[in-house]
Amino acid sequence: MTKRNAFYAKWTLLSVFFISALCMPAKDVRIVSPDGLTYLNVRLNEGRLTYSAGYRQPLKAKKGAVPDTLDVPMLLDSPLGLYTNVADLSKDLTFIQEERLTGEGTHREQYRLRQGKQSEISTEENSLVLMFTNPEARTKGLMMMVAFRVFNNNIAYSYRLMQGGETSAIVVTGEASGFRLPADATAFISPQSEAMVGWKRTKPSYEENYIWDEPITSRSQYGQGWTFPCLFREGDKGWLLISETGVGSNYCASHLSEATPDGLFTIAFPMEGENNGFGSTGAQLGLADCNVSPYDWMTQWTPYRTLTFGPTLKPIVETTVTWDVVEQLYEPSTDYQGSRNTWSWILWQDASINYDDQVKFIDLAASLGWEGCLIDGGWYKNIGRKGMEKLFAYCKEKGIRPWVWYNSNGGWNDAPQCARQCMHNPIVRKQEMRWLRDGGVAGIKVDFFGGDKQETMRLYEAILSDANDFGLQVIFHGCTLPRGWERMYPNYCSSEAVLASENLYFSQAFCEMEARHACLHPFVRNAVGAMEYGGTVLQKRLHKDPDKGNTRRTTDAFELATAIVFQSSGQNFALTPRNLTEQPQFEIDFMKQVPTTWDETRFIDGYPGKYVVLARRHADRWYIAALNAQEEPLRLTLDVSGYNVTNLIADEGDTNVTSLHSVKTDKKGLVKLTVPQGGGAVLF
Repeated sequence: MTKRNAFYAKWTLLSVFFISALCMPAKDVRIVSPDGLTYLNVRLNEGRLTYSAGYRQPLKAKKGAVPDTLDVPMLLDSPLGLYTNVADLSKDLTFIQEERLTGEGTHREQYRLRQGKQSEISTEENSLVLMFTNPEARTKGLMMMVAFRVFNNNIAYSYRLMQGGETSAIVVTGEASGFRLPADATAFISPQSEAMVGWKRTKPSYEENYIWDEPITSRSQYGQGWTFPCLFREGDKGWLLISETGVGSNYCASHLSEATPDGLFTIAFPMEGENNGFGSTGAQLGLADCNVSPYDWMTQWTPYRTLTFGPTLKPIVETTVTWDVVEQLYEPSTDYQGSRNTWSWILWQDASINYDDQVKFIDLAASLGWEGCLIDGGWYKNIGRKGMEKLFAYCKEKGIRPWVWYNSNGGWNDAPQCARQCMHNPIVRKQEMRWLRDGGVAGIKVDFFGGDKQETMRLYEAILSDANDFGLQVIFHGCTLPRGWERMYPNYCSSEAVLASENLYFSQAFCEMEARHACLHPFVRNAVGAMEYGGTVLQKRLHKDPDKGNTRRTTDAFELATAIVFQSSGQNFALTPRNLTEQPQFEIDFMKQVPTTWDETRFIDGYPGKYVVLARRHADRWYIAALNAQEEPLRLTLDVSGYNVTNLIADEGDTNVTSLHSVKTDKKGLVKLTVPQGGGAVLF
């Protein structure tokens, strides 16, 4: 049991209602981060609970004097509370008790994250628990706890309902939880799709276009609000990223509503039609008592709502709050490693899912020194189990560990690809996973999920848990956003949950926008979770035939840089056998050694949808990557002192020729670069 859970355990029912009899008067509460620069205010006024947050800007002071600070509000007065089938805990609230989780001190924690943007993470937080009830809840013996955790540049909060009577199970039908922004804020957000629409009725799958720097009161395409994560710019004050984490079988996933005219977004639960109408739109929750298990945070607390903000984009890109507030749910059954995989389907499509073509991509993986090869949808019909077993044996001979695609579908959409009855049923699923383990398979890619209901969240968790029993990693596709899963589930690898590289094949219009999308994701989608994009396309035409298909608008240097910019411990790259002879050898050599797991990530410069420059470290080697989506060339002066980079892959002016150079710095350790539109650069 963690120290935090041990604290919560002391609030037995008896103590709760002795305290409630005293009913302390309401008061404003303020808590600041360990560095004193992030603040949270909580207020109870006329029975309504609200909160606001921001950062504290040091003011200039005379020499030797202690500088004062100015509060810079990033989140205005916003509502808190839960709606349940037992009581409405958003109104008529009475304040019971306040408790600092760590007393007056700061809680510190260290943990390791194998497959994230940073491997060794140290956190500092000041935490606060507030307890409330109201007349309706008191008659049922019910109390609501709200836990606030304030980190440097990050805030997370979660609810817990305490049992004090016979009622021990409850349905949360909605949340009052909201986020009020200034009216002049702008948004980089993606609309929540309607249910059971799109290709084969597979939506929502978090694969919609974003609005870019538009007013927060803009209406979403479908009128259903906005998917997490949501990035906002508040003029010169800075940036705010809103998301959620800690969602597994314990709750439904949620999204943001449409904004009201005065800038208020609220938590919105799944639509009734998701998952083909099966399952509740609310969340089934067991009430907490004094018997606290090691998994108490998962089974009895709601997910965390997270805020990351600051005057620059650095806190957004580097945040780890998604993982800081969750815990690992089970031990890894084996030592899972990152994987670079070849993938025939992305450019050779359905026709390539046959025995002979898969052998070609297994051979490609072996020639590149990569770990794996993804065998995509269609294998069940076109290759068959006996053929797959031959491929598994061939992979073993070549030193390659395959990944195998599955359709999650049990009855929630019309996705036709075969192997669709293997993952939703626990008995069949375990038999299938045993077969995969015995074949030396490294992992599975599971596609076409049905939405965000708790019913579907339980399926995600069940697949992950069972896969771990058989030593398999998991990638999700056509799916929801991962919410803390890298830490919660040690065999979790990555999720799509983005309009990804397959659209390059399907749409020339998407090719025209590729650079812009790539320069957005580090600030939004990839900031809160691994993103299985499937990038690094080196062919100029997106087709098996060199004279057919859509035309790529980015340079090779751009595509190589995305291998650094896009973060996922398992990368299904779009290289094909042609690349071994058509591309310069230095490009192939770079892809042979590019890592997929990172020990450190640093934001250097950028603006969402325009350009990005960031650095990632694997072991003792740094990689600095730059992408440019602007019409004008991006001129950079980079301080590379301390990064120990010696090689530079960059574009030669506007020629679309990518070259390899030695890094040349001036006496101050500065490197000057010019990156053309749709171009990139990598220093390593």
